[in-house]
Amino acid sequence: MEHTAATPIAFVRAILLGYKRYKKDPKAALQQAQIAPSLLRRPDGRITASQMETLSGFAMQELDDEAVGWFSRRLPWGSYGMLCRASLTSPTLGIALNRWCRHHRLLTEDLILKLNVADGIASLSIEERRDFGQMRELCLITTMRFVLGYACWLIDSRIALDETALPFDAPPHSGVYPLLFSPGPVRFTSNWTGFCFDARYLDLSPRRDEQSMSKMLKRALPLTVLKYRRDALLAERAREELKRSRHSAFSLARELNLSVRTLYRQFKEEGTSLQALKDEAGRDRASDLLRRTQKPIKQIARAVGFTNEKSFVRAFRSWTGQTPTAYRSGHTSKGRKGMVKRYLQTRRTFA
Repeated sequence: MEHTAATPIAFVRAILLGYKRYKKDPKAALQQAQIAPSLLRRPDGRITASQMETLSGFAMQELDDEAVGWFSRRLPWGSYGMLCRASLTSPTLGIALNRWCRHHRLLTEDLILKLNVADGIASLSIEERRDFGQMRELCLITTMRFVLGYACWLIDSRIALDETALPFDAPPHSGVYPLLFSPGPVRFTSNWTGFCFDARYLDLSPRRDEQSMSKMLKRALPLTVLKYRRDALLAERAREELKRSRHSAFSLARELNLSVRTLYRQFKEEGTSLQALKDEAGRDRASDLLRRTQKPIKQIARAVGFTNEKSFVRAFRSWTGQTPTAYRSGHTSKGRKGMVKRYLQTRRTFA
């Protein structure tokens, strides 16, 4: 993405509105980012992420406003760096994001950020308290990308989004949004603004220090544009998918919104493999069927993906140290003993 012309020219025009507000000439900024004035007139115009980074950084410093004119007052150069440092020492990502939301109100109350958790899903929402006019789109998506990018950087992990919601109609350049917010769907004309993700990410600990933060703040591109390649919860998400269905590498990668190559690479980095996760899912499924049902071993073998009973018996023995028959017998007898024990306890209670 850094060197591919995918960033809509509409984002450039939104930055130029900041120059208009402060009554300054954007010529030097456009020259610095090597953006031809003729490109501004093209509705389908695109620039690279590197050009966008150069333009944004130059504008923020020249206007001395890191919000480039969005808010009712300036955010002087270094404001977002202060926000990052205020969350750096947090013990978990959840605490870091709560601090970010709280401290953001010290910068401006034109936007209110809130972190909520319910039923295992975390949501970062934005409440607008002023009319941003033509700056609205860039203001909202940049604020969201700042938070998301910082969170990913802080825990050194990609955060897979379940959904992203935006309050405005889908713009002509809506095709760029899946590059910014993934893998879940992006919904326009929504009654709320923000994104949702698995709440387990909030329990992960930060992996950064002051030295790495100083280095990161020299370039904002990794925070605002580039995706993180590593996902600390990838193996857990893969386990859940494999419990639901017997996936091939291709279908699992598709469900997780990754390439097969990336899937294998990330598993290797996590110290596991697709086969190990498949074996784990097969063992758990087979063990559950052996405990809860009286299905023949041959049927259970097919249910967990084996074409013949002998292969299943051999695999199950390697997983548990027992044959399926011995495993079922042991758990059936334990179950009967438990039932007798509960029955005797009940009789003593009511005797």
